[in-house]
Amino acid sequence: VQLQASGGGLVQPGGSLRLSCTASVHIFVINALAWYRQAPGKQREFVAVVTRGGATKYADSVKGRFTISNGNAENTVELQMNSVKPEDTAVYYCRAGHTYDGDYDVENIDYRFWGQGTLVTVSS
Repeated sequence: VQLQASGGGLVQPGGSLRLSCTASVHIFVINALAWYRQAPGKQREFVAVVTRGGATKYADSVKGRFTISNGNAENTVELQMNSVKPEDTAVYYCRAGHTYDGDYDVENIDYRFWGQGTLVTVSS
């Protein structure tokens, strides 16, 4: 299983960035894709998740600024980051799992796989 993340880079405060992740795994193994992030000196934290059915959940810190969505290709996820702040600087990780209660369950997910990270730096 491989989770390939891309799209990180340097962006100015208030700017936008789009991250993508593709999971090379059978579609019956996962039905939820999420983003986590880890800032320097901090613990890894949840950012957002989207299920195959399109249900989403966000961390309070990114609500209204970030949008997670299923990509056009199967087992892909995108994270549109708008109005970014310096505190969004982190390594962003893609994570894949399977929900316990269907394609719209965002609360009970058995996360099984991590991808490599992509660095996002917000700085002027």
